[in-house]
Amino acid sequence: MQYKGVLRKMQTEIGHPIQYFMLFENDFLNVNQILNKEMQLDFIKFQCLSCGENRPIFRQGFCKTCFFETPSAGDWIMRPELSTAHLGKEDRDLEYEKKVQLQPHIVYLANSSNIKVGVTRKTQVPTRWIDQGAHEAIEIVEVPNRYLAGITEVALKDHLGDKTNWRKMLTNDVDDEDLVAWRNKLKQYVPPEAKDFFLENNQETHMEFPVLKYPDKVKSLNLGKTPSFKGILKGIKGQYLLFEDNTVFNVRGSEGYYVSLGIS
Repeated sequence: MQYKGVLRKMQTEIGHPIQYFMLFENDFLNVNQILNKEMQLDFIKFQCLSCGENRPIFRQGFCKTCFFETPSAGDWIMRPELSTAHLGKEDRDLEYEKKVQLQPHIVYLANSSNIKVGVTRKTQVPTRWIDQGAHEAIEIVEVPNRYLAGITEVALKDHLGDKTNWRKMLTNDVDDEDLVAWRNKLKQYVPPEAKDFFLENNQETHMEFPVLKYPDKVKSLNLGKTPSFKGILKGIKGQYLLFEDNTVFNVRGSEGYYVSLGIS
């Protein structure tokens, strides 16, 4: 089997285990079906996800020009507390920002390698947790816009981390936690503006990833430095492909790379 196209974040479907799909322009691949098979990955060129040009990728699948111009890469994406659409204030494109920011958002706890707090649009639950490689997660508040979610996340970060240790996540060096107890403990720190949106009675969601063998230690594949790689696929977790020789490949971190992908 041979595929060619620009890499984008893998699409997922919740299940036991989670199903993963790589989408190309005229084709798609159910990645679960190639576990234990050999994958050949070759970097061909760049293809910016915004302008489509063959320019070096700067961040998030965009060339440097597009990263600083496209509305989908504004600072409020990574820092929701900077959202201003609820005030009618434009960052790069007010219509786009209203569409994304002025919809229900979730502040959640996820356990990938350690418990962290995060923000996502309600429509992205549980996709966001899967992308982070979380084996368990719980919602804390559901608010009507991104700004309220952002200030809640900032308040809770004083008492909990907001980063994932990706090496621990990929080697499955994780502990189960009582997320209901954590949620209840953190209630006192929710800002007054978001107190009425606290979720009292929800339970944890558990995720099962399609992994046959976790790496003992991880070696990260960078297509910019190693443009050709061959290995036997042993698992998928978060947005990573896990190979038999302990190599791990971050598909989302390689968005905008046009590749040839062969399966044998």
